[in-house]
Amino acid sequence: MHQATAGRPTHNSADRPEGWWKSSVVYQIYPRSFADSNGDGIGDIPGITAKVGYLHRLGIDVVWLSPVYRSPMDDNGYDISDYQDVDPLFGTIAELDELIAELHSRGMKLVMDLVVNHTSDEHPWFIESRDAASPKRNWYWWLPPRDGFEPGGEGAEPTNWGSAFSGSAWKLDEASGEYFLHMFSPKQPDLNWENPDVRHAVYEMMNWWVDRGVDGFRMDVINLISKPTWIGDGPVGPDTKYSSCFAAIENGHRLNEFLAEMNAAVGLSERRLITVGEMPGSTIESARAVTDPANRELDMVFTFEHVGLDARPGGSKFDLHPLTLPALKQNLNAWQVGLADVGWNSLYWDNHDQPRAVSRFGDDSPEHRINSAKTLATVQHMHRGTPYVYQGEELGMTNTYFTHVDQYQDIESVNYHADAISLGLEAETVMAGLAAKSRDNARTPMQWDDSLQAGFTDGIPWLPVNPNYVTINAAAAEADPNSVFHHFRRLIELRRTHPVLVEGRFKLLLPDHEQIWAVTRTLGDQVLVMVANCSSEPTMMPLAAVPDLAEAQILLATHGPATLERLEPWESRIYLLDSGNDLAQPAP
Repeated sequence: MHQATAGRPTHNSADRPEGWWKSSVVYQIYPRSFADSNGDGIGDIPGITAKVGYLHRLGIDVVWLSPVYRSPMDDNGYDISDYQDVDPLFGTIAELDELIAELHSRGMKLVMDLVVNHTSDEHPWFIESRDAASPKRNWYWWLPPRDGFEPGGEGAEPTNWGSAFSGSAWKLDEASGEYFLHMFSPKQPDLNWENPDVRHAVYEMMNWWVDRGVDGFRMDVINLISKPTWIGDGPVGPDTKYSSCFAAIENGHRLNEFLAEMNAAVGLSERRLITVGEMPGSTIESARAVTDPANRELDMVFTFEHVGLDARPGGSKFDLHPLTLPALKQNLNAWQVGLADVGWNSLYWDNHDQPRAVSRFGDDSPEHRINSAKTLATVQHMHRGTPYVYQGEELGMTNTYFTHVDQYQDIESVNYHADAISLGLEAETVMAGLAAKSRDNARTPMQWDDSLQAGFTDGIPWLPVNPNYVTINAAAAEADPNSVFHHFRRLIELRRTHPVLVEGRFKLLLPDHEQIWAVTRTLGDQVLVMVANCSSEPTMMPLAAVPDLAEAQILLATHGPATLERLEPWESRIYLLDSGNDLAQPAP
């Protein structure tokens, strides 16, 4: 039942200059793990509203909410049963209106998660589509069994595509004898975007949210909405039963058409809304097309290449593979160069689907956690694009390191464990993969203070609080001027005072160095130089390979006074060069 919109907050696109999102910093909130106001152990909208002041002190411009829509919660809200209502678990739509108003009153904006590749199987659209004679039958992907097979028989699925959450991407509907496509959970059937009625229903829903005051959308797996005209089997690798459904579907032939149509129908560009597309498998070429302002599709995309570098090629994300700094630097540099003249980058280390940044790309040991978290933030903010901060990243929160599979709740992690064990993988190897890569690593409750349950709830949290909350928490971080929190705050301040961080030309130095990440950002006569030791061992900086820094001003650093050449473990510095400095190209 959709609630009335009377009294909702409103806003005017004139309040948002064109391209405002380029200079913004976005903070992602995973609602069920952020702040619980009613003691049921699950975060909620009133809890978020109570923490807006904290986000404002950090300097955040935009808040992105993971889904709070009505949902059976098979995939923690990414299975939506009503796009125009708030799930009671999180509160009411009136409370969401209050959150929007509170953010707007502080000059901040709200981005909603848009999940329109699929719905819940409990959405009225899908329930109606189960009737083979329904006009909504072709709102989803329904196909009969493979020729010569009985429904439900071994191998009867229309194709050999595998779901991202394990098993077949097709599920049999006993009543009709046909299968429906689900690229994720069986409770997440894929919408048929080939049907214009589906697209128009989605655009109508988006307009409804914008009219309520929402300032933009993060679009979940949006490059999967255009399905191929030919549906058939794909290649199967060793030790696997199914072909990747992503390989068959991502970046489909009508993707740009659909995104341009959406932009026009909702007025995404005219209303100056921020839009970012989650696009697994996107290439620089496809991202350029989607984010080219002339095409009027999206503002930016989330690329996945850099978060796939520590997985074995051809394996699952849980098959661990050593990550080298040159590979990481060079991959992000390729995106910087590729989108330098057309389009825009989104900058992120972690989110609700990725492990904690400091545990994955840094060193979360007590000795190096703080400085590695700071240095990762420095590296991120020194690239060209819009930075995204995931809740707790500004505190240097770490992975959970669960030791038993029963501790995991994430559907992807639980299914992977079952499949991997059934295939004969060693339990120790499987658990090591989960400890490093499980999505639950990012979903443990936000650590607000050192009280019971980290100040997240007065009840029992839905997922255990990380035991290190006693020392890693927001209250302690805000009180310590040298904390990770204040390093993030200063980086955000630099972004506001130095336009070179937003628009400056990017150049990677020392691309093959095993420890040092060095870049320059240049805008007119203003040049910033970042040097960062991304390792847990000291190193010496090859001064001949970077601009002359002898007279440069240090704008931000992780360590105190030091020699110019020596970099301590996880030490980083941002220098400002005067216009009179020698800016000749550094030696190779």
